[in-house]
Amino acid sequence: MTGEVIAGRYDLEERVGSGGMSTVYRAHDRLLERKVALKILHQRFNDDDEYVERFRREARAVAQLAHPNIVTVIDRGEEAGRQFIVFEYVEGDDLKQLIDKTGPLPIDQVVELGLEIAAALAFAHERGIVHRDVKPQNVLLSEGRAKVTDFGIARSLDVEHGVTQTGTVLGTSNYIAPEQASGQPIDDRSDVYSFGVVLFELLTGTVPFEGESFVTVALKHINEPAPSVLERRLDTPPKLARLVDAMLEKDHDARPSMDEVGAELGALDAPETGDRTVVVSRRRAPRRGRRRSKWPLVLAALGVLVLAGAAAGLLLPDDEQGSAAGAKAVSLDAVEAVDPKGDGEHDEEVTNATDGNGETYWTTSRYSFPNGGFGKEGVGLRLDASRPPGALVVESETPGFTAEVRSGDQVVAPARQVGTRTTFELPDHLDATDLLLWITNRGDNSAVRINEVLAR
Repeated sequence: MTGEVIAGRYDLEERVGSGGMSTVYRAHDRLLERKVALKILHQRFNDDDEYVERFRREARAVAQLAHPNIVTVIDRGEEAGRQFIVFEYVEGDDLKQLIDKTGPLPIDQVVELGLEIAAALAFAHERGIVHRDVKPQNVLLSEGRAKVTDFGIARSLDVEHGVTQTGTVLGTSNYIAPEQASGQPIDDRSDVYSFGVVLFELLTGTVPFEGESFVTVALKHINEPAPSVLERRLDTPPKLARLVDAMLEKDHDARPSMDEVGAELGALDAPETGDRTVVVSRRRAPRRGRRRSKWPLVLAALGVLVLAGAAAGLLLPDDEQGSAAGAKAVSLDAVEAVDPKGDGEHDEEVTNATDGNGETYWTTSRYSFPNGGFGKEGVGLRLDASRPPGALVVESETPGFTAEVRSGDQVVAPARQVGTRTTFELPDHLDATDLLLWITNRGDNSAVRINEVLAR
């Protein structure tokens, strides 16, 4: 259609993208003398009332969303039986193209982009609109700013009998929420799950689950626990990793809201608080009863593929595993405080260091010896790992102290100054699960606090 004029106003200059429902063109608006993006429903759907209504609903939905991080709808119409929507033209890559070019993004860039995406989706949710297809391809970058687009399968929360009924699977399988993959009703928390996958990919350069077919990946989202970000990127701030873990909960009701996600990301980004965000507040609403049997739901997913002409070969065994996904988490327990003089170092608080709550902590006693000394060799925190870890990540709100990691009488990670988040790499050949975080100097602190220790 390049070269055609739509509605006597829009000159189609170049095709810039195509999806399952529509094709997008860069166009010139003769009336206002500007570039626009013009989305045209595929011709094969023009006689399908369901698809036409879904397409029109997109225009109605996005027209309600005047937000700096959402692509603006300018016009909608019909030309010679063809449905079209006109959007503002955003010149630049989408988020998927950025990941393909650069791989994992810097932490601060992930937080910044995540804040903008969360703000856009929270704005939509407040107005009763669920995106239903959150993925990097649907986030455009305009001079570094994220703008969410393609609400093509969006649906208002208060619609009881909309076009998309229970049992119809829509969305992209790499980012699809378990309830969406199962053909069950979805809401704003389904967008939270998909956004969690996006954050996972921004941090690691990979999606949590991969496979050779839609159904293979969808089943993994339904049945398999998502790997922790820390398994694939050790320098991820623990609080950010916990946020992504919470967003990827299988239990729909255990995920945070998009407002809570934005608040968490904002706390990570705030210079006055640095990395000291609060623990994610998870909504634990009463369960709505047992989920339905998975086999009818899998058939729903297969039905979508049959309609798309892609059903062949989808019943492959679900036994392939990505190499990264094969990594196993290492559980860690703080078991005791170690004090050479036996005076006690708040032994009752020891378990706080591995409770998964960054707001609690184990603390040493208070000292006033000069030069950061303890008046003894040091104090320590004994840790028990489920298997030999490759590294320990120490999180503290009293940075500046010096610590090392020991196994028995051997120093397995040399002494270094600890910041708010510090990684101690351990030897590959280490075959020990009993470790000691040994603090030799408290720095400028009167007492040292260990908020969290994680293991890989």
